[in-house]
Amino acid sequence: MLQDPSLDGRFGEFGGRFVPETLVPACQELEAAFRDAWADPSFRKELDDLLRDYAGRPSILTECHNLGKQLGIRLLLKREDLNHTGSHKINSVLGQVLLAKRMGKKRIVAETGAGQHGVASATAAALLGLSCKVYMGEVDVQRQALNVFRMKLLGAEVVPAVSGSRTLKDAVNEAMRDWVATVEDTYYAIGSVMGPHPYPWMVRTFQSVIGQEASEQCHSLLDGKDPDVVVAAVGGGSNAIGIFSGFVDTKARLIGVEPAGGAAVGKGMPGVVHGMRSYLMQDEHGQVQEAQSISAGLDYPGVGPEHSYLSEIGRAEYPSVTDAEVIEGFTLLARSEGIIPALECAHALAWIKRAAPEMQGQVVLMNLSGRGDKDVAQMMDVLGKK
Repeated sequence: MLQDPSLDGRFGEFGGRFVPETLVPACQELEAAFRDAWADPSFRKELDDLLRDYAGRPSILTECHNLGKQLGIRLLLKREDLNHTGSHKINSVLGQVLLAKRMGKKRIVAETGAGQHGVASATAAALLGLSCKVYMGEVDVQRQALNVFRMKLLGAEVVPAVSGSRTLKDAVNEAMRDWVATVEDTYYAIGSVMGPHPYPWMVRTFQSVIGQEASEQCHSLLDGKDPDVVVAAVGGGSNAIGIFSGFVDTKARLIGVEPAGGAAVGKGMPGVVHGMRSYLMQDEHGQVQEAQSISAGLDYPGVGPEHSYLSEIGRAEYPSVTDAEVIEGFTLLARSEGIIPALECAHALAWIKRAAPEMQGQVVLMNLSGRGDKDVAQMMDVLGKK
């Protein structure tokens, strides 16, 4: 299993807590509250019950017979797209909003890129009786209009972030500013394994249910064996760390696929962003560079610190794929298996297609972290031009 961070919240040299003085007590309070809750069987049972009876866990494992035969591999999908709200985000959000309620907070703030975390946050807040404000880059508000409406329908206020590149990075900035100003009654529900300690560790803990289930399901399907390769898309990295957690102690290759225009591990250098030290796309002056991806959920110039650590020690690999390859992956799964993937996880499909000639006969497990309903309008424009 993955190791817990050091007492100061680091995975090797990565992670930590780089926040204004006003937020240090809030982070300390959150860490103490999470440790207390995670050690409390009643909290764990309440979360497990919600994951089962509300979110629909365990998510199933689907073998792609058509596509696997076409590529010469055995391809298995962990179907996080079938969770309530349509992605893996609900796993962490239910845990975080339960924790917020336990801490006596009245209000949730969240950032979102593609809108999946925003929808999950609005959903959990509605269920558990808290108000919710979601910050979303103005560019993403336009390309993910369906999810914006879903959030509003669920009772959340959606605020466009109009600074910088007007995408995910800027939404995080706005959510953190809100949290600084309203910390007494507000819980910041971060959407990925990023941010200041304890967020990367806490979100990974909530998402590790993916890897735990997938390990058991693979053992059942593969006569006690593990897959040869485990693949997931990486933006901040929560779906990837979730599935990696079940296989880090095995001999399986761990592959986190980044967008070519936002390859923090592949092209970045260690730096500090959003309260953490991690790989970061930056120029020679240390200024954060803008990420670019066809996928709003991966439009992020950094990556979760544990991914930086797994790369540093050589346990996981982080290749990148282009938007053109992602479009091919998106249509490939739809036409071969009748499953429309989110553009985020289409990155993982793109890498699998490219690397298949070197993986002939191997078992490849991919985390299908979200469904592509939200991307259909955007892809109508993209594919309509072809």
